Amino acid sequence: MSTLITPSSRRQFLTLLGLSAVAVSCGSGGGGAAKDQTKTLRYQGWAGSVILPELAADLGFLEDVKLKWVGNTISGPQDIQSAATGQVDFGGAFNGAVVKLAARKAPITAVISYYGVDRAAYNGFYVLKDSPIHSARDLIGQKVGMNTLGAHSEAMLDIYLQRHGLSQADVKKVEPLVVPPVNTEQSLRQKQIQVGVLGDILRDKALQTGGIRPLFTDHQLLGNFSAGTYVVNDRFLKENPDTARTFVTGVARAIEWARATPRDEVIARQVEIVKKRGRNEGTAPLKYWKSFGVAETAGRITDKELQLWIDWLAKRGDIEKGQVKASDLYTNEFNAYGRPGKSPAAEPTSKSGS
Repeated sequence: MSTLITPSSRRQFLTLLGLSAVAVSCGSGGGGAAKDQTKTLRYQGWAGSVILPELAADLGFLEDVKLKWVGNTISGPQDIQSAATGQVDFGGAFNGAVVKLAARKAPITAVISYYGVDRAAYNGFYVLKDSPIHSARDLIGQKVGMNTLGAHSEAMLDIYLQRHGLSQADVKKVEPLVVPPVNTEQSLRQKQIQVGVLGDILRDKALQTGGIRPLFTDHQLLGNFSAGTYVVNDRFLKENPDTARTFVTGVARAIEWARATPRDEVIARQVEIVKKRGRNEGTAPLKYWKSFGVAETAGRITDKELQLWIDWLAKRGDIEKGQVKASDLYTNEFNAYGRPGKSPAAEPTSKSGS
């Protein structure tokens, strides 16, 4: 368990990426026959939050598939690394991290979008109200606290700095630091960092307290978009296709349920889930929930959601131009939402067909 959540494992994510190819030999056992397929999926949660698979399970959308919580994470890159190496059965991360991991030949496939950015669900880069920081150039030499490196927040920071004319040499003088999300507001107010990345529940709670202001938000940068996907080990998908279909379609149903259900009801359901699971968590922050931010219907993945980050990573030199193709990184094959009487496999899906 400690290998899943230790700070060192998060900070060493880029190093671990180079080792991920060994995960070809990892994954669940059993054959492809329905009777042999696993019906229990191991996963990591997020403290104080309800993730979509947990919501889907509580709503009965996962049918006979069960979830087994093995601990919490605060890092998307670490979560998908754990999925690649078979420590968990699915993991979710910012799409740029998915691209990076896939570029290292990790045996993973993205199967559904699970979070995104819209007017209600976004991350902001916040400073104290009296901070002298008012522009991108003011960030040179300053510390920016975020939940993990090499993921969504660092990508947004990089795009912001580049769009405002900073050279690569100046960009390197801005210091992103790992700060657990639950500690970000306190670290900012105590001036341990000069900028803190806050999203959704933690953002609105901090804004209600007052004394901070946004420097910029990811919605201001890129508008509405699906930002992260759940990935599954390729071997798991091959050996457990029916389980994968039930899981992905259940998450898709949860996305649309949350979209169509009054906000107060969605919040009440999440509070109930947190209370029932007994992880010694508070429920007060959940009242700030507004949206999962998924842009596409049922979380279906499109090329554009990955191509943006393929281009960005190639420009940074993190991957080679042409090293990966967006359509090779995902599949919608297991998402049967809204396809009554139709096999999901009958539609263009993936890995070069979506």
